[in-house]
Amino acid sequence: MMAIPPSPTVRKLVVEVEDARGLLPKDGQGTSSPYVVVDFDGQRKRTRTVPRDLNPQWHERLEFVVVDPATMEAEELDVEVYNDKRLGNAAAGGRKNHFLGRVRIYGTQFCRQGEEGLIYFPLEKRNLLSWIRGEIGLKIYYYDEHLEEKQPEEQPSADTEQKTRDPPPPGEEPRDLPEVPAPTETAVETQSPPPPPVSVVVVEEDPPPPPAATVAHVQVGLVSPPATEETMEVYPPEVRKVQTSPCVPMGGMPRRSNSSGGDCAAAPRVISGRFVSSCDPVDRSQSSYDLVEPMQYLFVRVVKARGLRECACESPYVKVRTGSHAMRSKPARDGSGNPEWNQVFALSQAKPDSTLEISVWDGGPHEGFLGGVCFDLSDVPVRDQPDGPLAPQWYRLEGGDDRGGVTGDIMVAVWMGTQADDAFPESCNSDAPYVSYTRSKVYQSPKLWYLRVSVIEAQDLRIAAPPPGTPFDIRVKIQLGFQSARSRRSTVNSSSSVFSWPEDLMFVVSEPLDDEMIILVEDRSIKEVALLGHVIVPVGSVEQRLDERQLVASKWYNLEGGPSGYCGRVHLRLCLEGGYHVLDEAAHVCSDFRPTAKQLWKPPVGVLELGILGARGLLPMKTKGGAKGSTDAYCVAKYGKKWVRTRTITDSFDPRWNEQYTWQVYDPCTVLTIGVFDNWRMFADLVGDRPDYRIGKVRIRVSTLESNRVYTNSYPLLVLLRSGVKRMGEVQVAVRFACPALLPDTCAMYTQPMLPRMHYLRPIGVVQQEVLRVAAIKMVAGWMARSEPPLGPEVVRYMLDADAHTWSVRRSKANWFRIMGVIAWAVGLARWVDDVRRWRNPVTTVLVHVLYLVLVWYPELVVPTASLYVFLVGAWYYRFRPRTPAGMDMRLSQADTVDADELDEEFDTVPSAKPAEVVRVRYDRLRTLAARVQRVMGDFAAQGERVQALVSWRDPRATRLFIGVCLVVSLVLYVVPPKMVAVALGFYFLRHPMFRDPMPPASLNFFRRLPSLSDRLL
Repeated sequence: MMAIPPSPTVRKLVVEVEDARGLLPKDGQGTSSPYVVVDFDGQRKRTRTVPRDLNPQWHERLEFVVVDPATMEAEELDVEVYNDKRLGNAAAGGRKNHFLGRVRIYGTQFCRQGEEGLIYFPLEKRNLLSWIRGEIGLKIYYYDEHLEEKQPEEQPSADTEQKTRDPPPPGEEPRDLPEVPAPTETAVETQSPPPPPVSVVVVEEDPPPPPAATVAHVQVGLVSPPATEETMEVYPPEVRKVQTSPCVPMGGMPRRSNSSGGDCAAAPRVISGRFVSSCDPVDRSQSSYDLVEPMQYLFVRVVKARGLRECACESPYVKVRTGSHAMRSKPARDGSGNPEWNQVFALSQAKPDSTLEISVWDGGPHEGFLGGVCFDLSDVPVRDQPDGPLAPQWYRLEGGDDRGGVTGDIMVAVWMGTQADDAFPESCNSDAPYVSYTRSKVYQSPKLWYLRVSVIEAQDLRIAAPPPGTPFDIRVKIQLGFQSARSRRSTVNSSSSVFSWPEDLMFVVSEPLDDEMIILVEDRSIKEVALLGHVIVPVGSVEQRLDERQLVASKWYNLEGGPSGYCGRVHLRLCLEGGYHVLDEAAHVCSDFRPTAKQLWKPPVGVLELGILGARGLLPMKTKGGAKGSTDAYCVAKYGKKWVRTRTITDSFDPRWNEQYTWQVYDPCTVLTIGVFDNWRMFADLVGDRPDYRIGKVRIRVSTLESNRVYTNSYPLLVLLRSGVKRMGEVQVAVRFACPALLPDTCAMYTQPMLPRMHYLRPIGVVQQEVLRVAAIKMVAGWMARSEPPLGPEVVRYMLDADAHTWSVRRSKANWFRIMGVIAWAVGLARWVDDVRRWRNPVTTVLVHVLYLVLVWYPELVVPTASLYVFLVGAWYYRFRPRTPAGMDMRLSQADTVDADELDEEFDTVPSAKPAEVVRVRYDRLRTLAARVQRVMGDFAAQGERVQALVSWRDPRATRLFIGVCLVVSLVLYVVPPKMVAVALGFYFLRHPMFRDPMPPASLNFFRRLPSLSDRLL
């Protein structure tokens, strides 16, 4: 029977215009009569006019039809506010309505119905001379409406029609794996202590069984069954891989005879002339996959077979062999003689071969040969992008053993392509056959929210009286998964019946919001903590807030746990904060600053393209057979919410990945992180789950890249070990930031706050922010571990710098030298001024005198001259600008001069696992460093207290002298022109050394004699 197609739908965009605040009066009487005009895709609608109100409320719903839902994200919604002149001053009625402001909202900010929220957008100017103020509150969402239509009548299908269904890409058989290697000493040393385990539940679903064949014998010359379509993984726009147009000239490929041995009776016959060679050269400049080198692969798609011998068709499988590459498919669980595989193989063609052999074998105990087919690779077509997948064809199986004749056909498709082919990510690659943990994948971080719990008060608590003299200590404890937080001690009213906590507790939650929050009320007034009651609140029921002006209602929750069930009630205000950005990276290396709510996102300013070329000179991370070293390296790149992982190149110290990925850039002041790891999870079927070893990482700041320029560089992979810093090799990448050079939106980005506005209106404390970041990292690591193939927690923690804020003597020294580098220009300027004062270069000193006279006599030239000087300095340093993005700096990190004991302390766990004597020595060293910092802080405090002592009369003589000098200076400045005073002071400061006294000046001596509070410290 014919399947009934789904009913057609039409997408509609809904704009709910709620209200506006603080509009500008435009009617000449101190008010305005505003109305709103909304324009979307040529559709224009308006609201009613609210007469004479600067804070109007409309509460109107406007609907628009989305013509093409696929291009909705590229559309724009224009909202304009006008003053209706008809309700204002009648004398000015002939003029146009006054413009009160506009808002432009992009399609990427639209959300589906049920996820919307009230957002207040600030009104923007239409041009530079507009005077606009105020904001407008909108709810914007879309939904799909089903259209009713007459159902089509069912029509019987033809007998020869066959229904095929492609199952998802199958997993490989963990057969013929190499022996499990042992890690080298360097690999073991790179591992950090494992984090606490994360409970992960993996649900496996068996694939649906293949449909049974309805026709046992089909003549090849009559009707061919329809080819099955390729099952493709569709990524969203933000996580899509860039495609390519390969150029593979096949005419120059050498041909050679098949070198494989075996029985002549079982060898398949070479098929010549079956394919039409087609390879048109493609211009390299027109290829979007242009940052990496094209790698030639031979793709073989094995779909299914038919008409095999049923007696020898227990669990057939397919072998694919060309040159030195031989791969094997999964066994087909079908005994009817019509097995299906739906599997793609990618065989590297770095050393091209002349023939391709595809053979079918019986998976039973006898391993019988069921037939095969052979292709001449000189006639294999080349798939050019953006062509669709090559249609598979039926080929008759030939050859066989003496037990019976070969029968049946096999459906395959063979073509040449590159690593940009859309079938490449899910194919079985010859670089790492039979292993599912070696494929390239794209991951998405979970959507994280901040959950704010405002603990207000509790009533009707059944508590016992505390001991005499002991105050009530009632606290609220909240548990959410592995997160736990407790409020401070409550305040009690006079009747001791109401306990209040004016406190907010913050947690991190991830979608889907299926967790439950447990709220406990505890009595800590007695020796043993007593539980007064509890309540469980599902996180999915909590209201979402996108703006700080959106009011969230508080609720009373009944406590349970007592003998009668009711134990009191607690007053809480719960909300999911969508206006914050949940930090899972360190703030100084963050790759994204967008808020959680998609409605608050700004449009992207460019596209970041990364080509991961390969690595060179990697150190051996495993030993095979006790002697041979090997490395199975893969690369991970992270930017924003998108993670990418290249395929694993097995047993190679110089792997070549040549994979290219793209990201949308919403803020150029962000960092791209690239890490290289050694794969150990590829042996999970033999030795269990084992963490991958880190080889090194590189960070590239996007703002340091010039627009539309390709940077191809090699970066050293440095890892800090307990024995010191070690160079593990180098990684080769190509990066490009495609962005208009002087786009106004890009330039305006530098004047806007880096974090969303909620971080400034309701800031989170530094300590609390770090606690929330640790929880966010753990959630992201748990989410990635549930992917297939999983991205290990050790990889996520290393890429997100989970230990960035731990104590380290080396980092403290590095930060100190960074401070010295920042103030080095001030030290250099002071030395130059001192050289001018000492007349070490008389010509320079005379020129400084002349310049000083000009600036004093014409003070209006001071600011322009200083600005021109800064411009000239910047133009001069343009010659010495960095030509390539900088990587990790060993000297800046103080890793080349670090002491072994300091490194051992840096890698120590918390709490310390070292002996007591070692901890005591380190504690004494820390006390010495703290004493120096304490001395410096005391000196700064003393200088400030001396300034305060000038007028505080702590030293009466010094204060009298100071205020007397101030009186004399004021009288002199009232009488003498200020220019003459400035010239006199300048020339006195620049006087010749023969007129100087080598002793400190009197003003400095006077300041040093002023008292401070240091003598009053204990």
